[in-house]
Order: sequence, then C-alpha cells, then structure tokens
Amino acid sequence: MVEQHNIENNFMKIFISGGTGFIGSYLRIMLLQEGHLLTVVTRRPEAYESETARNQQFVSWEDDLAAEMEQADAVINLAGSSIFGQRWNKEVKERIYSSRIESTRQLVQAIRAAESPPEVMVSASGANYYEAKGDQVLDESAEAGENFLARVCVDWEKEARKVTEAGVRLTISRIGVVLQEDGGALDQMLTPFKLFVGGPIGSGDQYFPWIHMHDLCRGLLFAIREKSMEGPFNLNAPNPVTMRTFADELGDQLNRPSLFRVPEFALQIAIGEAATLITESLRMQPKKLQQHGFEFQYNYLTEALSDIL
Repeated sequence: MVEQHNIENNFMKIFISGGTGFIGSYLRIMLLQEGHLLTVVTRRPEAYESETARNQQFVSWEDDLAAEMEQADAVINLAGSSIFGQRWNKEVKERIYSSRIESTRQLVQAIRAAESPPEVMVSASGANYYEAKGDQVLDESAEAGENFLARVCVDWEKEARKVTEAGVRLTISRIGVVLQEDGGALDQMLTPFKLFVGGPIGSGDQYFPWIHMHDLCRGLLFAIREKSMEGPFNLNAPNPVTMRTFADELGDQLNRPSLFRVPEFALQIAIGEAATLITESLRMQPKKLQQHGFEFQYNYLTEALSDIL
C-alpha cells in the first residue's frame, strides 16, 4: 500500500504529550512547518508562553484534557522521564516507570471522556520491549523481554491499548535509538570521540537499532495518516548495524580513531543497569512500516551521520 496523503494539503489538530522533550521538540517544529494546529500538554505550560501562538498552545496536566481534546484529529503520546544520562537507582526507575504509565492512563481517560474524541492515538514505546536475541532479526511479532525496560514497555503498551475501548485507532511506536546531535545517545557518545578516546561499547557485536530524528518524526505522522495501520510497529531504520560498525562510522565522520573499546563491566560499574540501553543486541526490522509503504529518507548510517554531523 502506498502513502495516500499529502500532508501539505491536509492540516490537522493534534494533541501532544511529551511535546517539550527531546523527540517532541523536533516533532513540533515539523508539524508547525506543515501548518498543523497543536495543543501540547506539559507540567509547566507557563515556561512556554513565548512559544504560544495562533497554531500552538500549551496546557497543564491539571487542565480539563477531555475538553482540550475536543475536535482533535490525533493524539501523540511521548510523555516520559528521560532514561539517559543517569544511574538507575530505585527512585529513578520509579520515575521512569510511573511517568509513562500514569501519563498514558490520564490521556486514555481524557479521550474516553471526550464527547468528540480523536480518531487515532500514536503512543510511544521502545526498542527495549524486545528480548535481546543477538543477530536474530526482530519484527513486531518477536517476544517481549523480561528486564526492567522491557517491563516498562509492556505495561506502557498495555495502558495505551485501553484507548481502543473508545473506538479509537491505536498505533504503538517501538522507537529505536534516536540520532540527533544535541541529545540522546549520540550526544553522549560524541565527547570521547572528540577527545580521541572513542570506540565501541561492550563487545561491539551487539546490534544498534538507530533512526534519524527526521525519519522518526515522519514515521509518527505516517502512523496517523495511514488508516490501515494498527497496533505496534518498529520505528528504526531498515539497516541496523553492530556497535563496532557504528563506532567506526562515527569515527570516520568526525575524522577520529575508533580504537578504545569500553568493556561492558566498566560501563556497568559507571552507570549500572542503564548499561543495557547500549549493550543489548536488538536487530530490529521496521517490517510493518515498510509493508505499508513508508519510505525512509535515511536508510543507511553513513548518510544519517553525515546529515547530523
């Protein structure tokens, strides 16, 4: 099935949670450039007063979200505390879990209470939903893992699925490692390379399910517009690479060597359980997106890094 809609000719009213975070900030720029009307729910709407305009408003989680969703075409749910840049102690893990489950529950309740609910909800999940299987290809039918992040993703998706009871179409985006220079995993990996001490992390053989930020945002929008899409879909580039290849490509782009491997045990000492974000092998394939006709602009890591860096 081919992409049937031209976004320039079909403006929508879109409600976004997590719209001020790493992914959401880029997504808002794209949607505003396309002419869509945005309502963004955030903990501190007053901090974004300068960005409020005719086509963009910010509301609080304490507001009447059901009323704010009236006549919305779609809801995009990206809310959740950051999982990068910190050791996962008990408090951090509780925040990672509850920020996703509780915000999703609140959104679903608001949708079900709306007199004229949105047609579709696109809810985020993560690559770490899956059990790590080495070099085995993981499509949307692969089984869930059992570690902390997998449990978060399983419960997150379970909460989102309740929206279908209101007759709302649901798609769940299992997002790979997002590449953008000013945030996420890539931002943390750049510093050692710039200091000439970069290299692969862990064994180097683990697969790294990357995606360019631009394709991620396009994929979320595609899931809204492609009415035949339902359920979970992998949102990563069709050519995942091993960590060793990723480090080599990054070094080439920066004109720096990729010689200093970071052993897995050293990473675990430094950041604890959070090391699984980088050391687990997840060879994801965006099977459903491709079956529905989505075309990536950045299929290969070299072209993605060249654009970003």
